[in-house]
Amino acid sequence: MDEINKGKPKLLFDKVWDAHCIATLGGGYDLVYIARHMLHELASDVAFNILDKNLGKVRCPELTFATHDHVVSTDESRYLGARPEYLQYIDILRKNTERHGIQLFDIESNEQGIVHVVAPELGIALPGLTFVCGDSHTCTVGGLGALSWGIGTSEVAHVLATQTLVQLRPKVFRIRCDGFLPKGVSAKDLILAMIGKYGADSGTGFALEFCGAAISRFSIEERLTLCNLSIEMGARMGQVAPDDNTIEYLVGK
Repeated sequence: MDEINKGKPKLLFDKVWDAHCIATLGGGYDLVYIARHMLHELASDVAFNILDKNLGKVRCPELTFATHDHVVSTDESRYLGARPEYLQYIDILRKNTERHGIQLFDIESNEQGIVHVVAPELGIALPGLTFVCGDSHTCTVGGLGALSWGIGTSEVAHVLATQTLVQLRPKVFRIRCDGFLPKGVSAKDLILAMIGKYGADSGTGFALEFCGAAISRFSIEERLTLCNLSIEMGARMGQVAPDDNTIEYLVGK
């Protein structure tokens, strides 16, 4: 450890990032280990095609999970109720996950759902781990204390092949909220107020870290909502430090 930084307290973001940093590449970029990866049916087919063209295989299939959540129907027939032009994406995800040994929460499964909802519910996203998915609102699961963000299709292929990502290390924008929220004011109201105060692009280039007594009183679902809307503030990442409420939520998952 650098003697200059020894003994200095670290923010939650720094602790998690540093724990997963494999190498510093220069220019502000790091090679980061990805502890959990989740796929959905849109664009993952392109990522698997990139993998196949490079004669690659999934590096850590046991750390990759998949579910259908973008084009499935809410009708009784989840599959046939989907628009015909989207059925191919459902079929392709099934084939790709089967041939690579990736666990798929399929349409008929009780565990299927929106990626950044089922990831906390199933204990896939966990405090202190890196978590990525090809969905911009992956920042949601930062409400558990994970370091999570959405990635592009080529990055999905890179994680599949190497279980790593080359990332520009963001700065941290720490927002402290103390006091009590008035009755009827929700976590969504709070983050919208932040966006109104600081601007819709104020989080660009930052990882948001929410703290303070008001945040600590939030339920896990409220924290997930808060972090979900970090992307609407321009940030790719939002986090709330895990506490006893987080552990209680995760027990048995």
